[in-house]
Amino acid sequence: MNAMSEETLVEVQDLRRVFDVSKPWLTRTLERRPKELLMAVDDVSFTITKGQTFGLVGESGSGKSTVAKMVVGLLPATNGVIRIDDVNMTVSGGKTQEMRRLRRRIQMIFQDPYASLDPRWRVEDIIAEPIHAFDLANSKAEVIEQVDQLLTVVGLDPADGRKFPHEFSGGQRQRICIARALASKPEFIVCDEPTSALDVSVQAQILNLMRDLQDEFGLTYLFISHDLSVIRHMATHIGVMYLGRLVEVATAQDLFKAPRHPYTQMLLNAVPDLDMVEKERKPVEGEIPNPINPPSGCTFHPRCPLATERCTREIPQARSDEKGTLTCHNA
Repeated sequence: MNAMSEETLVEVQDLRRVFDVSKPWLTRTLERRPKELLMAVDDVSFTITKGQTFGLVGESGSGKSTVAKMVVGLLPATNGVIRIDDVNMTVSGGKTQEMRRLRRRIQMIFQDPYASLDPRWRVEDIIAEPIHAFDLANSKAEVIEQVDQLLTVVGLDPADGRKFPHEFSGGQRQRICIARALASKPEFIVCDEPTSALDVSVQAQILNLMRDLQDEFGLTYLFISHDLSVIRHMATHIGVMYLGRLVEVATAQDLFKAPRHPYTQMLLNAVPDLDMVEKERKPVEGEIPNPINPPSGCTFHPRCPLATERCTREIPQARSDEKGTLTCHNA
């Protein structure tokens, strides 16, 4: 990659999101039931340097997509602070003047490329929407020129702009989503499992395209995935989430070379590796507990091979060193 600035673009501090999943008030009153609260994200903190990629990985239900939606402002945070280029996203519900100017520089690529495209719109109109919304062109001809350039950049033909989303394959539709994200000239893009709905061969094409675009335009990514091989290909730093909390944060090199948290070790041990053909592999055991009624102490202790009695009582506090951040009593 090109030389990158060490300036922090995104800073997330003590992020928390609680959902009220209680039954209606009258039902609860008649059944004498208390409120039920789901802690989807709890005490999550990380930073992303300009031009780099921070990957969030974990099993389904760990809170990765909730973090992504809060970072771009689609969900309000219950507690915590999100700063993007020193603008506090959590102040006044995101209605400050600085926040309005910042919105153009933030985009999101969703998991399902078909569900995120309006089937009644032509591709050229879909890609042109951010250009119109942020007033980035002075004439219709300039809009058409920008749309044609964006289609070319993502590996499609400008003539494809006249087609509808259903006329494309899954990989081509994701390229359209990437072109739409680039239309507002963003600096920061949140990618919520952008390749999980694609074939493996197409995944590689899309990932390589995203890396090329990052180098060309100096983009910063928050990349969400449950696939460690994808995260390894894309991320410079990685955060591992379990039941709403970050259990380990490290550089990609350190995390894959010497994972420290038992959960990270469990996930990595399940990844196919040609160098470990003759070694005994231990499958991922158990499932993520019910987040409405999580285990006491360290929430990973029912599945952890290193768990002690202390783990059932105390929530491990994050501790940082030269290799990153870790939350585990015994690692």
